[in-house]
Amino acid sequence: MSTNYQFTNSDGLYFTTSTIINWIDIFTKPVYKHIIVSSLDYCIKQKGLQLHAWVLMSNHLHMIISRNSKFELFEIMRDFKKFTAKQIIETIQLENESRQKWILSELSFAAKVSTRHENFRVWQDGNHAIELTDNEIMQQKLEYIHSNPVKAEWVNEPHHFKYSSATDYASAQGLLPITFLD
Repeated sequence: MSTNYQFTNSDGLYFTTSTIINWIDIFTKPVYKHIIVSSLDYCIKQKGLQLHAWVLMSNHLHMIISRNSKFELFEIMRDFKKFTAKQIIETIQLENESRQKWILSELSFAAKVSTRHENFRVWQDGNHAIELTDNEIMQQKLEYIHSNPVKAEWVNEPHHFKYSSATDYASAQGLLPITFLD
């Protein structure tokens, strides 16, 4: 298992974590969750992302991913985060969001201390990518992903959480096309 948290093997299987800046709870309303789901669906269908497992929590996204295309994982994730950041900002500005001023202020401040962001910064740098080269660790990460909503006390059973692949692994249809792990 790699610990440098980068995509170093083009054909590898990775556990990733993408986190909102300052751990702000952005994904509390369906409109924001749908941005992530539709963007992942696009990456699967158009960029060759293979999504093996995922869970969207209130302020971060865990996934087990690989690729089946010419696009590198770091490119797919870069484009995903750039697009979703823009969509999230636009939605916050347009929606009747009770925390609008506070969220935009936090995201604006985060951009000011960054040299790569202009007005707002939504995602923390990096994807905390860990290559999964061992079946036992892969199974641990899969269990970890699916147990997150249970640990957060949002649901009693992993497959009851809509924004996760636990539904797929329980032999039902989830929100996104999954490439099952062996």
